[in-house]
Amino acid sequence: MIDFVTHHWHDIWPFIAVGFVAQLVDGALGMAFGVITSTLLVSVMGMPPAKASSTVHIVEFFTTAASAVSHTIHRNVNWKLFATLVIPGMIGGITGAYLLANIHAETARPYVMAYLACIGVYLLWRGWRMTKGQPHRSAKFVGPLGLVGGFLDAVGGGGWGPVVTSNLLVQGTEPRMTIGTVNTAEFFLTTVISATFIVTLGWEAFTLATVGLIIGGLMAAPFGAVLAKRVPAKQLLYLVGTVLTLTSLFSLSKALGLV
Repeated sequence: MIDFVTHHWHDIWPFIAVGFVAQLVDGALGMAFGVITSTLLVSVMGMPPAKASSTVHIVEFFTTAASAVSHTIHRNVNWKLFATLVIPGMIGGITGAYLLANIHAETARPYVMAYLACIGVYLLWRGWRMTKGQPHRSAKFVGPLGLVGGFLDAVGGGGWGPVVTSNLLVQGTEPRMTIGTVNTAEFFLTTVISATFIVTLGWEAFTLATVGLIIGGLMAAPFGAVLAKRVPAKQLLYLVGTVLTLTSLFSLSKALGLV
């Protein structure tokens, strides 16, 4: 828990800024909050992966709630897709959080990051090939995708958006509704992951960094849904592909010890 007496509160501002930027990107593109904040906490502050992941998910309990409300208000949610996605995602999240809190589960991370980097490049290619008025398709592979995405999100401190949003877009779904649906489902995923971490690790993750990230994230949450609604599908694919490729390559380099 936070010691409110000994902390210098000017130290909170960098975390507010990080939370704001990370949530703005996440709300608009359906990914990157966990990747950005986890990278900061582990690489810069030296937090253990389990504690960093629990911190991120406690923050996301608040930010994803605000984001889900905002996307719902702006009618960015496909509720049929949401219903198929959310339960498997929660099951995968609980499993991943339990394993991360009790065993080392980072072995597969380089392979996952390499896969996501390839998906990012493919989305850039799809954006380049997309023509105005091109029809979108319903996703066929949803439940297992939610299970894997929830598991990887808990293990890696982020991954729900990159795994789920990118793969749904690869299947041809409409970008705006996909981003809104995945962000809304993420609130329920984050709730069960946070609860699992609190049961297994206690309240150690609730630090000054957590408070700063929550404040910044809540400030940015309403703007992400507006951006997702107003930015054309072609540009959204370019943005998602770029963010996914760059963050995945960075995470892959870190996992391999190159940075």
